[in-house]
Amino acid sequence: MSSGPIQNTSLVPGGVIGDGRYRLLAQSGADRRCDAQLWRARDGQLNRDVALTVLVGNPADHAAAARAKRTAERAMHASSFTHPGVARVIDVLTPGAGIKLDEGILGMVVAEWTRGTDLMELVAEGPMAAGAATRLLEPLGAAIEGAHHAGLVLGADHPQRIRVTPDGRLRLAFPGPRPDAIARDDVKGLGAVLYLLLTGRWALPGGPENVPVAPTGPDGAVVAPSALRPHVPHELSSVAVRSLEDTSVGGIRTSAAILQVLDQISRSEAETALIRPVPDDGTDDGAVWTTQRPARGKEHNRKLMISVAVLAVATLAVIAWLGVQIVSFFSDEPSGTGGPTVVIGQSSTPGASGQQAAPAPQPAGPVQPASVGVYDVTNQPDNANRANRAVDNNPTTVWQTENYFQPFPALKPGIGLMAGFAEPVKLASVTVTSPSEGTVVEIRVAGADGAPLEETKVIATATLSAGQTQIQLNEHEATQHVLVWVTKLAGSGRNNRSEIAELVYTRAQ
Repeated sequence: MSSGPIQNTSLVPGGVIGDGRYRLLAQSGADRRCDAQLWRARDGQLNRDVALTVLVGNPADHAAAARAKRTAERAMHASSFTHPGVARVIDVLTPGAGIKLDEGILGMVVAEWTRGTDLMELVAEGPMAAGAATRLLEPLGAAIEGAHHAGLVLGADHPQRIRVTPDGRLRLAFPGPRPDAIARDDVKGLGAVLYLLLTGRWALPGGPENVPVAPTGPDGAVVAPSALRPHVPHELSSVAVRSLEDTSVGGIRTSAAILQVLDQISRSEAETALIRPVPDDGTDDGAVWTTQRPARGKEHNRKLMISVAVLAVATLAVIAWLGVQIVSFFSDEPSGTGGPTVVIGQSSTPGASGQQAAPAPQPAGPVQPASVGVYDVTNQPDNANRANRAVDNNPTTVWQTENYFQPFPALKPGIGLMAGFAEPVKLASVTVTSPSEGTVVEIRVAGADGAPLEETKVIATATLSAGQTQIQLNEHEATQHVLVWVTKLAGSGRNNRSEIAELVYTRAQ
């Protein structure tokens, strides 16, 4: 018997499957990673629409049959979990379960139909405003968090499995996790959906063929949404990127961390309003004989976008107070990205003085770095094109971090300035001029400007006072790379930010 694929002629609009019970109305998508087709269908016995996840393959392919069986088992196990962010599983059909499955079908997950619109239709109208994206995503994030607490995996890592309800919330409409899916995949999926809402691009492998792929930098990391759309808040952009990363430093590994930032963005909106109800498409009682999703006119999509855009107006409030930093940052040229583990901002030569490090025989005294850049482990360096202001011998100009809703290490372990010297130098002290009293810094030496944080060595720690703080350094080998690493920002509550006006590096005798 051949183990190749079997073409099921019933898997077309108008076809009837599931022992004659389910009439297919329109295909909503396909998850190629697990050979699953996603259909809207009509339950002929109960006279209602349902969402079908149809697992296709050749029964003679034992590996494919085993994968389909595992998906069905996981879907059945998750059927006891109820949450508004997940469609309720009604039934799970497998071979030998008392119902005849059609040729080429290895299993089916039957879920209640989610009224509203496809996520892909919404995104096709253009990227969402930050506030609207946050409001849309929160219910799905809460569902994932609840499922993980219950020891379940939902499989919310494919955009065509997700729909937008009439009241403007995302919902997992086609449950059925892949056989090898883990909780981490749900977290990645949540970050990828946020990225999709903010940019219109999909950032995980195996997405729909007609959706643009998220761009990546030279190090292979996904480019931050704020780099593509400057008005995306820093925290939201950071969460989207960090949830996709598998690194132990800087990566977000739980949905709770994502929800925390979503909640903060929502509460920051001065006049937050719920998305107004969107009229249903009204096609529940009629079959749709097309090869695509049920057709909707521009008017339908326009109404949905208008209702979602209510939050975009409210978002202006949070952008206004964040915008001081964002607008000023983007008035300069954007910086590049660095190596695979950290990002060093644009290296800059000194401004006013311009001297480079003195030759080795020079006696003890100040030594000017040849370059300075922002060191960041999350691929989102703060104000990287202003790093040179910290070494321009002008204390009236400053490099500053972004304003963070939460203190470190909630969104990142820290942020810093990496100085590069023309030749190895042994320092006695670093003097920091800063108005940001209470900022905590570490002075670290590194083997390269892009060295991973864990490979740098701490040679001093200090809490800055307002004005000048001279930090005496412990004994260390001569080095060309010195990092001033900020581990605690000045401020409190929802306003955490630090400024560095000047760094003076003093050579040891």
